[in-house]
Amino acid sequence: MNHIAILPILVPMMAAIANLILGDQRSSKRIVGLNIAFSIILLASAVLLFVTLAQPGATAAAVYPLGNWPVPFGIVLVADRLAALMVLTTSILALAALIFASARWYRNGTNFFPLFHALTMGLNGAFLTGDLFNLFVFFELLLAASYGLVLHGGGRNRVRSALHYIAINLVASFLFLIGVALIYGTTGTLNMADIARVAPTITGENRGLFEAGAAVLGVAFLIKAGAWPLHFWLPNTYSSAAPPAAALFAVMTKVGFYAILRLWTLVFANEAGEGATFAQNVLLVLGLATVAYGSIGALSCKALDRLASYLILVSAGTLLLAVAFNAPGVTAGALYYLVVATLAAGALFLLKDVIDQILPAEAQILAVSLEIYGDEDEELDEDEEVSPVTPTAATLISWCFAIAALVMAGLPPLSGFLAKFVMISSALAVGDAPTAATWWFTGAIIVSGLFVLVAMVRNGINIFWTSLPDGALRIRPMEMAPIVVLLALCVLMSVAAGPILEFLTDTAAFIHTPGGYVGAVLPPGAAP
Repeated sequence: MNHIAILPILVPMMAAIANLILGDQRSSKRIVGLNIAFSIILLASAVLLFVTLAQPGATAAAVYPLGNWPVPFGIVLVADRLAALMVLTTSILALAALIFASARWYRNGTNFFPLFHALTMGLNGAFLTGDLFNLFVFFELLLAASYGLVLHGGGRNRVRSALHYIAINLVASFLFLIGVALIYGTTGTLNMADIARVAPTITGENRGLFEAGAAVLGVAFLIKAGAWPLHFWLPNTYSSAAPPAAALFAVMTKVGFYAILRLWTLVFANEAGEGATFAQNVLLVLGLATVAYGSIGALSCKALDRLASYLILVSAGTLLLAVAFNAPGVTAGALYYLVVATLAAGALFLLKDVIDQILPAEAQILAVSLEIYGDEDEELDEDEEVSPVTPTAATLISWCFAIAALVMAGLPPLSGFLAKFVMISSALAVGDAPTAATWWFTGAIIVSGLFVLVAMVRNGINIFWTSLPDGALRIRPMEMAPIVVLLALCVLMSVAAGPILEFLTDTAAFIHTPGGYVGAVLPPGAAP
């Protein structure tokens, strides 16, 4: 069973190699079919890994030592329920984005498919690795691939945004290496389970160096998660990227959140004494600031792709708040929220491109101007005062937008509301009475949902009420199908909320009990 852990890395690696061997054949339907087949195989591997670990009585984690070197001296892959959940989310989003790109976007530049699979490989590797330096390697792999995807299609805006994106991530990579060096110098290991075992024994000057290394590493993760004030690269980069690339980027910020959640719960969250509160207040403040900035930014947006970028910031802040709260129930709700918010944000990036095809950007800007200033000279006939019959394509697009709006705003009865309800109810249940942090946490989630709702409704009115052209609309089924599937999964997660939350509750309990992870990875007797 342990061999399953490497499949989500091997499949996209083989896909990238196959594309490089076959060359850039942008007019070949066989190449498109081959890449879709690889993505389907990747999704099947992710489902197999998820189902294997989700079964009652299944092992806590599938551990795969690369080269069969003994742990903790060799690099190891560790697939527990959290990693399997992240890999499955990535694989679903990757397949949807690849099918969407196969309609036309892959022709807009060279080497789209190998870059896409390399990014997927880096994402899955980052979720599955149990070694800090290997985490750095996979980070660099996914970043290198994302640099090419940000530039895919060319254009002045993309080049400008890509240069900012590359510069800030080079700084983050430098900080990553400094943090790793400090941690290795004080612990003598880079295996995350072994770091968790050694950390409680570090005292004196070494303790200060260890916490300094953890702080520097945390800054690198916060940059990649898009936390305020390290977020300034994200809105321009995501909104200017090609839609299928931007859709996959929706899960890329979650790598930073995953790394923070994994390391903080392993090393600090369950320590006694001062270590138990290390960076907790900092994460709380940064989470609140990120939610506030993302919510205000969403209100200021008139373009749907930029709005989706700010919604990713809102989700990043919400997840940071959940980590700072350090409660298994809140973590379970946050993981539920992570999946639905990622799928909905990816669908929004794709939906924006479909809307642009039927509604030029100039018409959307004109709609906003008419909404603000009005048009006093225009008089409607009696027939025009009645809303026209909406064509089938327009109805489908509007329903997709409405579902995405409900999920991102967290309104009932969809999964976004259920995720936020679980987080808030779990936070209020912690302790004998709610603390100030609890009320800040609750207020941030509720108010941000209101702001997101206002922003989505305003954009919906601009698009579907004042700007939508008359007559039947022509859309490509290959582009619309992935959007429908992503949003249908969000709806399905509302219907199957019971078993999903049961699984996530067990996952959160395992995350907050580091002894289980350490015992699964290290040899018997090494766990604290």
